[in-house]
Amino acid sequence: MPDVVPLVDEGLGNSAYLVDLGDGRALVVDVSLDLREIDRVAQRRGLTVAFAADTHLHADFLSGARQLSATEGTRVLASAAGHREFAHSGLRDGDDVDLGGLRLRALGTPGHTDEHLSFLLLDGDRPLGAFTGGSLIVGAAARTDLVSPDRTEELARAQYASLRRLAELPDDVAVWPTHGAGSFCSAPPGSDRTSTIGKEKTTNPLLRAADEDSFVKELLASLGSYPPYFRRLGELNRRGVLSGTPGLPPLDAAAVRRLLAGGARLVDVRPLGEFAAGHVPGALSIPLRPAFASWLGWLAPHDRPLVVVRGADQDPAEIAWQAAKIGYLDLAGELAGGMDAWTAAELQTATTRLVGPDQVSGPVLDIRQKPEFASGHLPGAQHIELGDLPSRVDEVPQESLVVMCGHGERAMGAASLLEQAGHRDVSVLAGGPQDWADATGGRLDSGR
Repeated sequence: MPDVVPLVDEGLGNSAYLVDLGDGRALVVDVSLDLREIDRVAQRRGLTVAFAADTHLHADFLSGARQLSATEGTRVLASAAGHREFAHSGLRDGDDVDLGGLRLRALGTPGHTDEHLSFLLLDGDRPLGAFTGGSLIVGAAARTDLVSPDRTEELARAQYASLRRLAELPDDVAVWPTHGAGSFCSAPPGSDRTSTIGKEKTTNPLLRAADEDSFVKELLASLGSYPPYFRRLGELNRRGVLSGTPGLPPLDAAAVRRLLAGGARLVDVRPLGEFAAGHVPGALSIPLRPAFASWLGWLAPHDRPLVVVRGADQDPAEIAWQAAKIGYLDLAGELAGGMDAWTAAELQTATTRLVGPDQVSGPVLDIRQKPEFASGHLPGAQHIELGDLPSRVDEVPQESLVVMCGHGERAMGAASLLEQAGHRDVSVLAGGPQDWADATGGRLDSGR
């Protein structure tokens, strides 16, 4: 078995893979535009990335395949049906690619997208593993509603056929999916990122569905909300994206004020406690953490300049790369000197009150995802998912209000949206529903 190295993006819930081909060359599969980890692993092993395979036109991140082609001379392998507008080897079902001892075979597995391919890695005629992208994933199958809402069921039926095809592989064949826990592409919670065909046949509920109709019903019932940037990136990936090293040019307070007056949006990436203690009025709170990119893509406009406020100990390169990999390639810059520079210029600031679990009183807005809310929430809490809040702020009463999520980071984002919309008495719970129950002895409600 060749050395297959999973490179996990915990924030997006995805895995890319590097395969050491044993001759100084490597194959990479489903890499994002943020190639830093791929570069580190390849350099550490003394490898040249000779091949970059994409299983499908990704909706949740920008592919780094074209960048590798332009800078490293990497051969890009992808579905011919994807009609990519840059140089690549267009593959169809059954096509083989000689990797120099090993072979990669394209398997048509539509469902997650129309042009989806899985890639079977073979040693001679012996299958070693399958890069299954968004078809068969650990414990599930990826969502089928990203191409078009009116084609969701049609693609779910295609997904059924694709999973049945993969299930015909030998039980010991490894399953190397792209989407995993934390992905909005319908991956269930869990720590396992890889599996085997035999294990999935035994444990994956969708592979154990009695028939196609049962499969479709179960898959469609699992579909939750997803960030709006998912609707843009597929086309960007079809065209192919090239990028230099993203950055955050420094901007003084006067320049930031001019940008904001012209319609720019300010994104504050500091921890929620620092944001609560003082921030630029109207700033959007999205703390820098593994999930930063997903929530940036969910809440920040893609068609307006973005200005960043960060803490002195936060890496500007990390902020810029997290933004770039989901399509925010041209950040206007950062407030040089952070909030200290803003206050030194005697400009207005705002604060947001943090409350403990035993201080919750009055109306509560819970902004977690539907399954989280259903698993247990404060009695009488209003529920609006954070991703839906920008279009539903008018449904939130203009009165004293406590916003909550699981820990506080998403709730602070919601509070910042409400404050921008004119709400003036918003507090954020530092904690989650179980913290409230433990502190007060209260009983959580369940269901929707």
